[in-house]
Amino acid sequence: MTDPLDRRRRRFLRDTSAAGALLASGAVPLAVAAKESAAPADPWRRAQQVVDRCSRRLVFRSEDFTITAFGARPCALVPAQSVWRTERTDVMTPAPGSPDCYPALANAIAAASRAGGGRVLVPAGSWYCKGPIVLRSNVHVHLAANAQVYFSADPADYAKYGDIDCGKAGRLVLSRWQGNDLLNYSPLVYAYNQSNIALTGEDWTSVLNGQAGVHVDAGEGPWWDWIDRKDGKVNAATVNPLNLPLETVAPTLAPEQRALIQGNHPRWNGDTRYLPALSEAGVPVARRVFGIGHHLRPCMIELIGCTDVLLEGYQVVQSPFWLHHPVNCRNLRISKVNMESKGPNNDGFDPESCDTVLVEHCMFNTGDDCIAIKSGKNRDTQYGPTRNVVIQDCVMNSGHGGVTLGSEMAGGIEHVYAQRIDFRNAHWASDPLRSAIRLKANLNRGGFLRHLYVRDVTVPNGVDARARKSSPPDAANPFKGLATGSGAIVTIDCNYAAGDDGVRTRPTAVSDVHISNLRARNVKMADGEFSCWQAVLILGPVAASFNGPAGTAIPPVTNVTITDCDFGTPRNGREPVYLHNARDVVLANVKIGGKVVDRKFSA
Repeated sequence: MTDPLDRRRRRFLRDTSAAGALLASGAVPLAVAAKESAAPADPWRRAQQVVDRCSRRLVFRSEDFTITAFGARPCALVPAQSVWRTERTDVMTPAPGSPDCYPALANAIAAASRAGGGRVLVPAGSWYCKGPIVLRSNVHVHLAANAQVYFSADPADYAKYGDIDCGKAGRLVLSRWQGNDLLNYSPLVYAYNQSNIALTGEDWTSVLNGQAGVHVDAGEGPWWDWIDRKDGKVNAATVNPLNLPLETVAPTLAPEQRALIQGNHPRWNGDTRYLPALSEAGVPVARRVFGIGHHLRPCMIELIGCTDVLLEGYQVVQSPFWLHHPVNCRNLRISKVNMESKGPNNDGFDPESCDTVLVEHCMFNTGDDCIAIKSGKNRDTQYGPTRNVVIQDCVMNSGHGGVTLGSEMAGGIEHVYAQRIDFRNAHWASDPLRSAIRLKANLNRGGFLRHLYVRDVTVPNGVDARARKSSPPDAANPFKGLATGSGAIVTIDCNYAAGDDGVRTRPTAVSDVHISNLRARNVKMADGEFSCWQAVLILGPVAASFNGPAGTAIPPVTNVTITDCDFGTPRNGREPVYLHNARDVVLANVKIGGKVVDRKFSA
């Protein structure tokens, strides 16, 4: 019998386009969004309401479904190496010929679902899984202490079990990759339109291991190699002959529109640029088929359209791409999760177009942003904004940004609250945290970033304070050399990676950013003691980057307040605060380099 959910999904793919398909899935009407955009008198009351809602206990039927009862057998481990460019790490991996626990996990979850719910238990031991864990409503998947799931390092194993048969591309799932919808390899843990679900561990010996840097004897792996593999092989950014010309996939587009979408990049039809081009061209999701032959790595854990979700108490290592990616989810709590994954684009937690999210007591040591809040890119805005997110009592070590908003945020982001964060930057000497609070957008993104509140946070080892070469003046790019990517404790960058997007016609509105009681300390380096390169960098939208209709207003960043803070000693003492296209930026009782600043800036 065909699963009703599968029938609905197939009907969606057959009958609808990307722009109009999912309006019933949780996007907020613009009139409601406008009303909710107004900040309350005490914004932290709203934050507490989010905490209260997300802290409600989920209830599951009291029956265990242990995977060994469904035929799972543990595996032996052998030494291996995980490789990311020049970095090689000794790891353990399942021995050749290890038993596959994928069927047992899938059958245990199905049995729990048929029974009306329950707990699927992964006991202590090493378990080899050659396929995704697919979560279902009212089912709680729990890893016992010392339970370690080693996911297959062969990408082909994630194009076998999806519910959408895409021929040579494999059996794929509906997914979202850097803000754009597509059919792709399954994430290693996946759920679609489920409710009352939990993925938990007993402690940080309960491990989900993506093995993304481990080579396999056959296949296209490892995942991390896809970003820039050489020797004439197609990678994620190089020209992919499977990607058809826009004239073929979007024949109704006017030639000038096609030219704008493609831009001037010689590899515009590499997978990473081709998918956004399909969105701009209005190509339906059913025809955005990637998977086998393409190189867009899946997330470790991706949940789409889910409600009442708990992620708690486990550790994630060696993720192919982003570690956690909830999309269009409601009432989600992630708590006491350790994210220890230093590969490419290894963001820790990326909620996208979600409402009511709580992140607490988590540890981040990641290869990209620790947290990056998102809401779609190009024309894929049907899920609406991300709003009502609380981040508290977390520790952030390595990463590009600690608390980051953007850059894929075309649907808008509002009402984000961060408190009691320790931007610890424990590896400052070898792998520093680049920025503590980071907002990023460009003139492709559109949308809005507003009502960000940060209080009571520490930066005990500063952020990336390394010396840097000064860039010579560049008439074509006067912003070249700014510390937008690394070195400022607070960064607002509205010209982020602008050259990657051909269409730059949608200015982003950035406003109402309020930071208080931030305490940064210096670290002792070879040539002095510093906390950062710059304290605050605000690069508002850059008019020269715009390629839309003449006369379009390019709004400044507005209403930023930074109060009762100590930024330590910036290395760039001549320009510790940088502003461009910003208005009403107020620093009140802010200490920078030992001097108190009380001033309103506009530039």
